[in-house]
Amino acid sequence: MSPEARRVGIVGEDAERAATTLSDAGLESVVGSAEGVLDADPDLAVGLGESAVLALARERPAVPLLPVGAGAGLRSVSTEDLEDVAPRLLAGDWATETHPLLAVDDGTGRSLALLDATLATAEPARISEFTVTSDGELVARFRADGIVAATPAGTVGYARDAGAPVISPGSSVLALVAIAPFATTLDHWVVPAEDVCITVERDDAVVDVLADDRTVGHASVGEQVQLSTDGSVRTVRVPESTSPFARRGAELEKL
Repeated sequence: MSPEARRVGIVGEDAERAATTLSDAGLESVVGSAEGVLDADPDLAVGLGESAVLALARERPAVPLLPVGAGAGLRSVSTEDLEDVAPRLLAGDWATETHPLLAVDDGTGRSLALLDATLATAEPARISEFTVTSDGELVARFRADGIVAATPAGTVGYARDAGAPVISPGSSVLALVAIAPFATTLDHWVVPAEDVCITVERDDAVVDVLADDRTVGHASVGEQVQLSTDGSVRTVRVPESTSPFARRGAELEKL
């Protein structure tokens, strides 16, 4: 059992409707931006949609986050289930799990990611060359359109489509996958989420640096992007939460 949640901050589209649903269950709701609702000192925060959850995570919240309609990687609940989840929040009938935050340092600034960091050529079908090291040890050097480094929560998204395994939430590792590699036999890698360095080796194309859903910088030839864990966020887990393995299970049932 967890502490009772009586004051809830809500971020995202249709926040007012969600506030009505939670208020009908006896919860006090605050609606606004990620920064604004966290400043209101809620017992937990609700993110409606993936973008809202990511915005909340970037604020390093001290309270747990409830992802709603935000995909399987964060054990999201559906919008339709929010009415059933509300009494659980009020009664403390919920648990939490911890997800690492990933610091993305491109040499000019430091950004946070909850799901993944990506280096990708700015123009489609333009190949660059990348070197990846982990704790100072060479992992790989390859030519590709880019590379994605996904936290466990992020392995359910684009990284999975690129070939990464789905990793159980809370693990302190990164899944590394090349994007459209020149060599079709290239490995994928799972490495500790500490002291990972990606270096751009060619100047044939502009390489964008992304942290989750935002472009946060650019990497030129010889420049390094450092990745490491930097704190964590807690998310709410209830029986209505979707398993991170559910997507693959649903696909197998269709075969």
